[in-house]
Amino acid sequence: MDETLTRIAAAVERGRSGAPGPARDELTALWAEIGPTGDPFHRCTLAHYLADLQESAEAELEWDSRALAAATELTDERVQRHDAALRVQAFLPSLHLNLADVHRRLADPQLARQHLAAARELLHLLPADAYGAMVRAGVDHVTWALDTGSTARLDSHP
Repeated sequence: MDETLTRIAAAVERGRSGAPGPARDELTALWAEIGPTGDPFHRCTLAHYLADLQESAEAELEWDSRALAAATELTDERVQRHDAALRVQAFLPSLHLNLADVHRRLADPQLARQHLAAARELLHLLPADAYGAMVRAGVDHVTWALDTGSTARLDSHP
């Protein structure tokens, strides 16, 4: 059992249960423990979830960028110590989708479209399950919002 991932999951659950501030504080403190050169799986996971707990799109962008940067350091061998079915490449569509969405909300359609294109190019790496369907639907939803000029937060994409 990976104690760090357990702590991340517990904080994420607190955030989803209506306590985003305490969850954000817990994850921020855990980030300080892990450090910018700590285990890339821990950094990627933590930054991915911490982005969703931010109060501003600018802060969210910072954490989404950290998640993608950490993913570039990950290996399949490392993530498979957590779950044998995981593949690093399957993380990338979601990470690019999150960056596309935050750039859209920050009124930067060029970067939003670049990240959407990257996400689309990698969709074939996703499993044909609920997770894959969620990411594919997210790409469609963010594309629609970008095409309509919306910079509002999307209900289906926190």
